[in-house]
Amino acid sequence: MAVVRISARVDYAVRAAVELAAVAPGSLTSERIAQAQGIPARFLQAILGDLQHARLVTSQRGREGGYRLAMPPSEISIARVMRVEQGFLAEVHGQRPEDVEYPGAAESLASVWVAAREAYRRVLENVTLADVVDGTMPPSVAEMIELESAWRSFGVPAAE
Repeated sequence: MAVVRISARVDYAVRAAVELAAVAPGSLTSERIAQAQGIPARFLQAILGDLQHARLVTSQRGREGGYRLAMPPSEISIARVMRVEQGFLAEVHGQRPEDVEYPGAAESLASVWVAAREAYRRVLENVTLADVVDGTMPPSVAEMIELESAWRSFGVPAAE
């Protein structure tokens, strides 16, 4: 959990949901979503099935068919879409951070993992699909985006 990793599947799911949010309450075919976001069609079909099973997306067959969000984009957080594909937002060796126990000197390390998960949640739970489509982030997230350090990986010096 120490490294934030966004799998291709999670990235594709969020991007597909954002495409649907951009046309809400309208619908898009899986082919249009795949083309717009460069997502492999077969992979996208499985993801849309997952999102449908989670009741975030509905589908309709026929000439006017396609996929649409099951609720307004302003009611769907990025975290909610991510959980469909990966379960917990943060885990340590397959466990929730609060369930991890360490012996001796590392005993309080579990508290660090819990705090890191909370920081992750504060962004992902508060940014909705509508925010991404509109390009307007909640103030707390916008504040983090403005930090120069947010745009650098650890150990990479700032450009001079």
